[in-house]
Amino acid sequence: MTVRRYRVAIGLIVLLACLVVLNGFAFWGDTFAQWVDDALQLSTGLSAVVCGWIAARRVRGTQRWWRLLIVFGMAGWSVGQFIWSWYQLVDDRGLPSPSMADVGYLTFPVFAIAALVVLARSKERPHSERRQLSQWTAHFGMTVVLDGLVVTGSMFVLIWTAALGQLVHSTGPDALAWAVAISYPLSDLVLVVMAVLLVVFDRVDRPYRANLLLLAAGIVALACSDAVFAYLVSIGAQSMKPWSDAGFVLGPLFIAYAVLASPGRRRDEEEDEAGVDWWQVALPYLPVTAVALLITGQLVFGDGPDDVEVYVGLLIVFLVLARQLLSLLDNRLLLVRVYEGQRQLAHQAFHDPLTGLANRALFADRLDRAVAEQPRAEGALVLIFVDLDDFKEVNDRFGHAGGDLLLHEVGQRLLGCVRSTDTVARLGGDEFAILLEGEVDAPEAVAERIRGALRRPFAVHGTLVAVRASMGLVVPDPGEPLITSDVLLGRADTSMYAGKRLGKDTTVVYRPSSDGPPDFPAAMRQARGGTPAGFTLAFQPIVLLADEAPVAVEALARWTAPDGTEVAPDTFVRAAEAAGLGAELDALVLDLACREITALEPGLSVHVNVGASRLGTASLEQSIRDALHRYRLPAYRLVVEITETVPILDLTSAAEAIWRLRALGVRVALDDFGAGYSSLTWLHSLPVDLIKLDRALTTGIQPARDAALCRSLVGLCADLELAVVAEGIETAEQAELITRAGCTMAQGYRFGRPAPLSDLGLSGAVLPG
Repeated sequence: MTVRRYRVAIGLIVLLACLVVLNGFAFWGDTFAQWVDDALQLSTGLSAVVCGWIAARRVRGTQRWWRLLIVFGMAGWSVGQFIWSWYQLVDDRGLPSPSMADVGYLTFPVFAIAALVVLARSKERPHSERRQLSQWTAHFGMTVVLDGLVVTGSMFVLIWTAALGQLVHSTGPDALAWAVAISYPLSDLVLVVMAVLLVVFDRVDRPYRANLLLLAAGIVALACSDAVFAYLVSIGAQSMKPWSDAGFVLGPLFIAYAVLASPGRRRDEEEDEAGVDWWQVALPYLPVTAVALLITGQLVFGDGPDDVEVYVGLLIVFLVLARQLLSLLDNRLLLVRVYEGQRQLAHQAFHDPLTGLANRALFADRLDRAVAEQPRAEGALVLIFVDLDDFKEVNDRFGHAGGDLLLHEVGQRLLGCVRSTDTVARLGGDEFAILLEGEVDAPEAVAERIRGALRRPFAVHGTLVAVRASMGLVVPDPGEPLITSDVLLGRADTSMYAGKRLGKDTTVVYRPSSDGPPDFPAAMRQARGGTPAGFTLAFQPIVLLADEAPVAVEALARWTAPDGTEVAPDTFVRAAEAAGLGAELDALVLDLACREITALEPGLSVHVNVGASRLGTASLEQSIRDALHRYRLPAYRLVVEITETVPILDLTSAAEAIWRLRALGVRVALDDFGAGYSSLTWLHSLPVDLIKLDRALTTGIQPARDAALCRSLVGLCADLELAVVAEGIETAEQAELITRAGCTMAQGYRFGRPAPLSDLGLSGAVLPG
């Protein structure tokens, strides 16, 4: 409502009020004053009907319905007023009681009550908010109804004692007359109580507060004039001044303004969540207190309450009890909501919202607790810091949404690499941390399992993305004093970045004496063609699955830096490749492996890894000849495994190089087949003797799809007369599934961890070549 319309409305109310006051003095006689009084009542009633009809056609939903209900109610009231005026001013016989005018008058409270209910439920909230508040709203509606009934019953007792009882008794034995006489005060009482409660508690949407206030003002005005009329009738008044009809004139005018008023501005959520004052809570019980005092006074000083007061009083007691039970239920629901909110806040405070993993705060707390309990706990404590390499490229290519998807999937795979009792956390960005407690595998073995899980491509927006990670490992000393989670995380971070400087996709184990990253290329240069300090070989057995008898061993390079740091093989091998020393490293491993394997006579075969970039070089072939000749090792006992450090682009040249190696009597294997650059084309083009299935094809074997894939590859190799070794077998169940797939040889922790050859217990064994 604009300021101009607001002023016009106020002016019209003031004008009508003045007319009512002036008309009450009857300057031109009582008859003229009565004509004016009835004309004002009828005109304002019809105005409310017309205004309501016009306003209802402009709106939809509940805003139309409550206006239409008011239109019907005011139309009935106007018909009753017309009949009253006809009998009063035209028909000399007088108005009978009851009459058709009573039907019209009593139509209004019926429709007005329904209109208040519809207006009170006119809440234009978002669907999610309505669903969230639906249970609370239902309980609040019951609360308002019970409070309204309590107040109505209490006010009824007070009014009954004051005047209504006498009015009802004065109507005589006619039941219809009695019902009509009591209908007016009861309907007015219900309407006024509902309107007041709705205004006080203000649970209707604030944009429609003006409609409710104006409607309540009109209802109260009509009820006041009804009450004055009833009082005058009860005392036997012979004439009634127009002043007593002021509510019949102003009430419809307020109602007309109510249906015309436009919605106001929607308040902010903070403004909308107003608290409940103490007087709002106490309001329903004030009339109850008055009734209790009244009945007490009647019992002490009078004849006691009559039957109506007794029955209504008992009803009020039951209503109050029901209201208290509902309050208990509301309190319980409130406590449940508070608990759920606290639980959600606690989860959000200690978990990463993107991945659902623990965040830095929770991880630091568990790490501090694990460090404090380590001297008393059984088992080890291992901290692994994981940082994704070149993650920025993923964000640049797929956007932040694609990067977030990748981070979530990485978190899920990390969870799959550890036990449920271990802790996996996202520390921020592309950094993750893992805390292992109790009886755990060797840290390097866990890191390798993580690396294998991350090597499987990730699907990002329909595109397969390869992920590599640099890892730092920390195994704290239980006797080290004053160690905290920040210190351990700092050490793991230092080890991780040391690995990044060595070429990324690395694993570096922290040692207390390490001041900088170990430099393997420098150690090789200092050895001047000999064995660098700390460089050794570990051997892992390859067995027949039928009886788990060893048939070969794989030589695996190991290096401990001068400062005592055990550098992961991927780290120092990659560093040697980057420094251009890959060929020298291959020759070194080949020489040491051939020397050590001669201790087993007639002995096992030995597998030696050679980078694909060196395949076909004269230096490699010469190194093989020299080693075989130097240690008098039969060529069939040497298996050269081609590793996929780079893709093989010229398959024809590679095939010729393999034929030359086979001409020396050496067998050739494809390492890590099924991952990286390898493809089925290699099986067709490269004349190898043996295929080693990558652990990604064996560790996740399931009886259905994955087992079928592995069985197909093994069958294809068998048709090509290629031997197959399954890598990464760690459990008896995996070994059984691989056997069912048709594989005959396997390698993995299930059959032995990498160790010095003397520790394998194979010396002097007579085994097939």
